[in-house]
Amino acid sequence: MSKINLTITGCMGRMGQQLIRSANRDKSLKIVSLTENVLVNKRIGLIKPELNTERAFNKSNIIIDFTVPKCTFEVLKIASKLKKKVVIGTTGFTKKEENLIKKYSKKIAILKAGNMSLGINLLMYITEIASASLGNKFLSKIFEVHHKYKKDHPSGTALMLGKGIANGKKKNFYKIVGKKYLNKKKFPYGKKINFNSIRKGEIIGEHEVKFSSGKEIITLNHEAFDRALYSEGAIAAAKWLNKKKPGLYSMRDLLNFK
Repeated sequence: MSKINLTITGCMGRMGQQLIRSANRDKSLKIVSLTENVLVNKRIGLIKPELNTERAFNKSNIIIDFTVPKCTFEVLKIASKLKKKVVIGTTGFTKKEENLIKKYSKKIAILKAGNMSLGINLLMYITEIASASLGNKFLSKIFEVHHKYKKDHPSGTALMLGKGIANGKKKNFYKIVGKKYLNKKKFPYGKKINFNSIRKGEIIGEHEVKFSSGKEIITLNHEAFDRALYSEGAIAAAKWLNKKKPGLYSMRDLLNFK
């Protein structure tokens, strides 16, 4: 059986390094190139990292991108030209950028997820069901904690969970986004979805969705202990996407959540 040729962008980053370890353990994959946004004067294994170019992506079947939005669009531009499939784990996109990703997905297969964890994607599914069941009598808010190096807030996962709440209520997510707090000990419920992000230490990820009627509170939560769960999810996404036609997919499609 032929192997799937893989490119990992942002290879010097925390997720890039974890993706390399996970990919090397999977016998169905072969890393053919690694890229960074600056020149790297050392080899990782037998591969010397390159910049994002057509040459770097030419032999690849799938590109896995956990970087920053600016780099992601650099990758998508080249991947679209070469007809390469892309798994996007990057977060922090604007609404305009999200729409641009949809345009690229008309030419190439893209799987995009704010979080590649099975547990988080199950949490989003449950959040959507809870939101639909509880209706407008319950207010909601989202709390998340990540390591001190994470720049964007709220996290892509927190926003993903917010979209789960919006989907459950059949509302436009962008119209019900409330206040976005950073490092607050407490934060209120509101008629819109409020977010609070904590950045400290080496915490991999904690997410909590709360629904309150004023008389009772329902809490849904997820805690990650090992970064490998994200890289393993991305590897599973790459293998699944390899057989797909152009389109924009999510982990929900991979997991077959209805």
